[in-house]
Amino acid sequence: MGDLHAVNIALAGKKPEYIAAWALERAARPMVTTSFGVHSAAMLYLASRLRSDVPVVWVDTGFNTPDTYRHAELLSRALKLDLRVYAPDLTRARLEATLGGIPAPEDSTRHQTFSVDVKLRPFERALAEIKPDVWLTGIRAEETNWRRQQATVTRGPNGILKVAPFFAVSEAEVETYMRRYSLPSGDPLHYDPAKAQPHRECGLHGRWNPAPA
Repeated sequence: MGDLHAVNIALAGKKPEYIAAWALERAARPMVTTSFGVHSAAMLYLASRLRSDVPVVWVDTGFNTPDTYRHAELLSRALKLDLRVYAPDLTRARLEATLGGIPAPEDSTRHQTFSVDVKLRPFERALAEIKPDVWLTGIRAEETNWRRQQATVTRGPNGILKVAPFFAVSEAEVETYMRRYSLPSGDPLHYDPAKAQPHRECGLHGRWNPAPA
């Protein structure tokens, strides 16, 4: 893929269905990532309709709410997802014992170490096993300041073509899409400890920093 600026101009105003189909047509080894958050069903439904065998990567930090785990089971069965779950090497109990709980974002060094352990290292295992050339993600521009500076098509780790079909879509439009296809919402209390706060990045979608060995 050459000039991403030209690609993004060409895709501007296109519907998520068109963008996802465009991406999958160019993919030999695609993958989709999900958090099983509130609006996760939209991206998962769209991708699974277009290509039923696409691997769905979920980095399960171990800190999800019970309703998030139930939502994951529901969607996985209903959409017949090829779900690949990647978890930290350390259990939640061990992490909480050694770190004294989840480090606050203000404690940047400890929180970064925590985020590497629960999010980045498991994700790097997913990349090593799947070796994707196209990564579909449900992120949207309005979600964080960092995402507003991005685009529908960017480069992810290892030069992966990273495509966000819902990037320019508002929350209200996503919810309309979900109602149209009778898709269930996830837990409104869904919590990502690597983000800690809604406006922060979790590590996968910010400035890519490979986990130290």
